Order: sequence, then structure tokens, then C-alpha cells
Amino acid sequence: MELRHLRYFATVADTRHFGKAAARLHMAQPPLSQAIRRLETELGVDLFTRTTRQVTLTPAGEVFRTDVERILQSLEEAVTRVGRFASGMEGVLRVGLTGSASYRQLPALARLLKREMPHVMMEVHTEMLTPAQELGLLERRLDVGVLRPPVRQEGIDHRALADEPLVVAVPEEHWLVEVGIVRVEQLRHENFVMYGAALGSVVNDAVVRSCLASGFYPRCAYEVAETSAALALVAAGLGVAVLPDSIRSAPREGVVVKDIEDALSVPLALAWRSEDDSPLVRNLLDVLERHDAFLEGVA
Repeated sequence: MELRHLRYFATVADTRHFGKAAARLHMAQPPLSQAIRRLETELGVDLFTRTTRQVTLTPAGEVFRTDVERILQSLEEAVTRVGRFASGMEGVLRVGLTGSASYRQLPALARLLKREMPHVMMEVHTEMLTPAQELGLLERRLDVGVLRPPVRQEGIDHRALADEPLVVAVPEEHWLVEVGIVRVEQLRHENFVMYGAALGSVVNDAVVRSCLASGFYPRCAYEVAETSAALALVAAGLGVAVLPDSIRSAPREGVVVKDIEDALSVPLALAWRSEDDSPLVRNLLDVLERHDAFLEGVA
């Protein structure tokens, strides 16, 4: 059974007239009639009742028409879908994000994709520090990453999305709650909750450099792998955590976030494989460019 014969049948069923169907199909009537006869012979049933005045569907033809319409509709959808895949307007975008970026940048990215690339689904991997995202990109487990530069691996390009000031998260009963704007020096005697040293955290580096500039090294009381865990320990009163400002987008009971007057800031960037020819990634970059999502002048 040939696909074109199904199209012929659907057209005759729609027009109820071989001449009109042939005109719509841009073919002569005799070959159309012969094709329908061959289809009926192959199926072993009459699909049409023919008279000199009209062509009507038999009961078997009515049933067949329903299934043929479904088949042709599915085929049309498949053709449309494969075109969207080929052009990068449909597919699965695998995104890695740092813990803090998942609070503010993930919702913003999801909203933008829903509006501009509605047939693209996101596969989200959160709580990934920069080294883990770099590895995920190079091993092709991620398509893009929202990470904190510097990017140390070759073969990865990136563009800045934000430059976030560091803030301090303290327990709600902490004495710093009553202070207007905190200075790094005021954290000298505090217990810090920090990312594990082996994780290669860019935020940790910025925290340490901020503290050293104020004449002390932060006393790390607890190490965590996830931002959510750091905030949970702060809420429990076990220490303070100096983190990017985006944690404000996910308020946690028992935690108060304070500005730090003299701390460093930490950049946030979108990263992708330099030689990636994926239309999906290129479309994402174009969308972000059109919406001024990239921050110029920040490495």
C-alpha cells in the first residue's frame, strides 16, 4: 500500500467526486480512478459506491476514512516536528546551573524559553559548581551551563549574564540582623558555612579573598555541596553563609539576608561548547541576545 494512494482516497472521500478530486490532486481522472480500484483490491473491500450522479463512502469506507485521516494527520505532524528539530526550535535542552542560579536565573530562562521556543523542553541539573558543569559540557551531558567564571577548560565559550554582589545569610536571631549594612570585618569571629574545598567553588574563592582583604581568614565550621544545605544550616543557627545575591529569590524561614558593603561580587555566565553546531544552542543564544540577557563588559 502506497502513501499516495491514501492521499488519493482521502481527497476523493472529501470531495465525493473523482473529477474534483483529480483537479485538487493535479492529475487526470483515469489514473486516480485506477489507483482507488487498486487500493480497494488490496484491501478486499469496496470503499466507495459509485453511480453516474455521485460517489459515496461505503460503511467500510467511512471507517477507513477515519483511520486514514488520523494517519495523514500524524504524518503531517511528524514532518512539522522533524523540521522544528532540524531548525533547533524543538528538542530537549540540557541545562546545568549553580545552586544559587537556580533561584533567580532558572525561572527567568524557563519563562523566556516558554515564550520564544515553546516546543523546547528543559532537562535541568541544579547544584552544579563550575568544574562539574565544565566536565558536563565537554562530556556532552550538558548543552549549556549557567556557571561562575573563570572557565578553565579549553573548548568552552561563555558570556556574562550577571555580576552579583556577595551577601550574608544569618540566623534570624543573629546580632547582625539589627545592623544596617554589614562590613566583612564584622564577620571575623563568625562560623562560616561554605562549599566543600574539593568542589572548586568560585564563590568560596571570592569569600576567602573578601575576608583576606579585611585581615582575616574565614573560619569554616561546616562544608556543604549544595546552596540549599548551606541555608538550612544557617537556619539551624550553626553559622553564617556568604553567598551570591540571587539567594534572595528563594527566602527561607529562619534566615535573614543582609547586604555586605565591602565584599567582592561574583559573575554569572552562560557557557557552551565552542564547536557546538547544535541549532538548539544557537537559537538559545540568539534569543538571549535579542532580549539583552547578556551583560557586556564582564568576563
